[in-house]
Amino acid sequence: MAEPVRPPGTPPSGATAASTRPTINTGDDWPTSAADTIVRVVGTVRDRTTGPALGAARAVVYGTLAAILGTAALVLLSILAVRGLVLAVDALLDVADIDEPGRAVWIAHLLVGLAFTLGGIGLWRKGLRATAT
Repeated sequence: MAEPVRPPGTPPSGATAASTRPTINTGDDWPTSAADTIVRVVGTVRDRTTGPALGAARAVVYGTLAAILGTAALVLLSILAVRGLVLAVDALLDVADIDEPGRAVWIAHLLVGLAFTLGGIGLWRKGLRATAT
């Protein structure tokens, strides 16, 4: 037999109104436990969302800073190396007694250019091997 249609808010047959109500903890500690639950849920959500975002932002900032400082250091080191090479070539030309003005500079630039060209060719070949496999 089908149960009759009952108006909203009335308990099912055989149940009293008191047995269908949700139980509410009316003790003194329910505000504290509710606040602790809210804090715990908000903390979990914050850790899962802002934690990775903060890590990514830090990586971008520190990576950019490292790239800028690394580039500046590489440029200064290259300038220092070329200047040292010019002085070394000038000293060698003085010893060989074939020193002419400006000759040490273009020889040093030629050596640096050869070094960078050979390094670039080596990296190019390595890149071609990596893409071929």
